Amino acid sequence: MVSPPVLISRPLDFVLEAYNGSLPRLVYNRYSWTQMASIIFLDSPVGSGFSYARDPNGYDVGDISSSLQVVTFMKEWLNDHPRYCSHNFYVGGASYAGKGYIVGNPITGSKFDKNFHVPYSHGVGIISDQLYEAAVTHCKGDFVNPTNQLCGNVLSTIDKLMSEVSDGNILENKCVKAAPKPTVDVSASRALLEEYNQLHKPPIRPSIDCLSYRYYLSYCWMNDNTTRDALKIKKGTIDEWLRCNKGVLPYTQDIPSSLNYHFNLTTRGYRALVMSGDHDLILPFLSTQAWIGSFNFFIANDWRAWHVDGQAAGFTIEYANNLTFATVKGGSHVVTTNKPKESFAMGKRWLANKPL
Repeated sequence: MVSPPVLISRPLDFVLEAYNGSLPRLVYNRYSWTQMASIIFLDSPVGSGFSYARDPNGYDVGDISSSLQVVTFMKEWLNDHPRYCSHNFYVGGASYAGKGYIVGNPITGSKFDKNFHVPYSHGVGIISDQLYEAAVTHCKGDFVNPTNQLCGNVLSTIDKLMSEVSDGNILENKCVKAAPKPTVDVSASRALLEEYNQLHKPPIRPSIDCLSYRYYLSYCWMNDNTTRDALKIKKGTIDEWLRCNKGVLPYTQDIPSSLNYHFNLTTRGYRALVMSGDHDLILPFLSTQAWIGSFNFFIANDWRAWHVDGQAAGFTIEYANNLTFATVKGGSHVVTTNKPKESFAMGKRWLANKPL
């Protein structure tokens, strides 16, 4: 999945108006992170966004190989732009995405990711005390892999209740995703890539009050020839831009869990900011708190509120080894999308080595 610059760090944003067939209009975003740092936007792995491979075998990558390609790119880019070599360098990403690094609601692939869906759902009132207690009793702490019928039954009931809310932000209405899932699985046959590229299936148009409406506009904007010409996209390389093309390319998830990487980076002293929208059910902040807690780092500054305009914008804790964890009050799975002002304040303070 890839989101254009108008959706994540958002130097630009879409004008939220009914799509009439013309090129969606853009406005500047005053809370863009590009105001506090020079940012390189990179389509990775190959095949995402407008990136492409000349040889079909080039699409056969995974977590490790695509990460090494990014390292190669950055080395060559810095060789071509040596004046930036003395600058602090940060790697950032959200969801399945570091001198330091920034991650938001990060999926680690570990046991922590999904195991806290149940406690979080109980804490915010999606499931009852009785259901939660039944899950605790019958599942013995494992809410992902049921080992008995009673556990399986209660988890099935809980899944149905969780499906009633928007998983990216439990306060928002459930909306269509506006990121069409591919109908052709070509993971086993690269020859079908060409066939897939002939499939033009615009996403279903969500309601304009849905966050996913921006995804719909992004599809229209990125597939307009005016946009492609402005971005200098090489003609004939990408027939149709898709925000989500998972299942189309033969990508291998060959890093089961990234926890060891987080641990190794932080213990080596690299600065890390881990932030979580506290209304995200895809990757609840409880999951992130749990894997950070598993490192057993000394607490340098204990749990406290951090503020924007005199109001609590979330809560934060600082650990040894330069690891900062912070929640964003009311934040979604990607907090920059629905809490841009608070996210901007957090990022600006952290990059300046100031307390949140």
